Amino acid sequence: MQIDVFCTPNSWYLRDLRRAAAGDHQIARVGFRRLRSLVDRPATTIACGDRAARNTDAVLVRSMPPGSLEQVIFRMDAIGQLEASGVVVLNPPRAIETAVDKFLATARLRHAGMRVPRTAVCQDRDDAMEAFRRLGRDVVIKPLFGSEGRGITRICDEALALRAVKMLTGMGGVIYFQEYLEHPGYDLRLLVIGDRVLGIRRCNPHDWRTNISRGAVAEPLVVTDELARLARQAADAVGAPLAGVDLLPANNGELYALEVNAVPGWRALAKTLQVDVARLVLELTASLVGSRRDRLEMEGAR
Repeated sequence: MQIDVFCTPNSWYLRDLRRAAAGDHQIARVGFRRLRSLVDRPATTIACGDRAARNTDAVLVRSMPPGSLEQVIFRMDAIGQLEASGVVVLNPPRAIETAVDKFLATARLRHAGMRVPRTAVCQDRDDAMEAFRRLGRDVVIKPLFGSEGRGITRICDEALALRAVKMLTGMGGVIYFQEYLEHPGYDLRLLVIGDRVLGIRRCNPHDWRTNISRGAVAEPLVVTDELARLARQAADAVGAPLAGVDLLPANNGELYALEVNAVPGWRALAKTLQVDVARLVLELTASLVGSRRDRLEMEGAR
């Protein structure tokens, strides 16, 4: 099986996938910046550098480098064309677009029946300050797009809230507030790999943010049937067969879905659980490729 991986040149995940493939699959790195398309009479072709993407069985998206709005939209459209041509794309572009947008992902989670923190999203300063008060004057402000805890700040002072709102509105930004939930100093990271669900508990005694990149320590987690159900429900809400789902046990006894990552890391989880996650990702990819081939054969036999 030929698998193209969109990632940075020094990606740890590329090396891990190649190790796990152990010669059973061909793993090639491709970069978004060389992505191009030719819309011609016979067909629409997608290529990256000197590689024609139609010659691959599957594409794994492991990164999305910064770019202009036009560049990002074209990249998503291009891998969408790959998916439409029959290439397995993990995750599908629409899942990535949904998960990376915190507002859309939160709305999808809530629509799916999951418990989420009260959230306010607005563009106007007065609306933002009204939302700050409505959420109890203790909020977490997050960038609409972002991951690994970058740019996340807790604000429980009205003057500081106003300063942050003025800065964001002045930059043409969107204000994304969530109520701050008191919690016991840890959250749950569940990794959905098709039908499998793995989990770790991320503990941080020094910071309310529980991201590993913020100094949290990972501990093995026994994934109960209920946790697995919630993780799959969250992954399904954004359409991601491979997803990192963050759940927060709050001090009020409720379990909240915080976000879904459609380009999830597994380095800390694999090390903590001593599980070959890369191998499981390749097995999922092979399964999806096999299902696609079976479907095409059935359609051709009709």
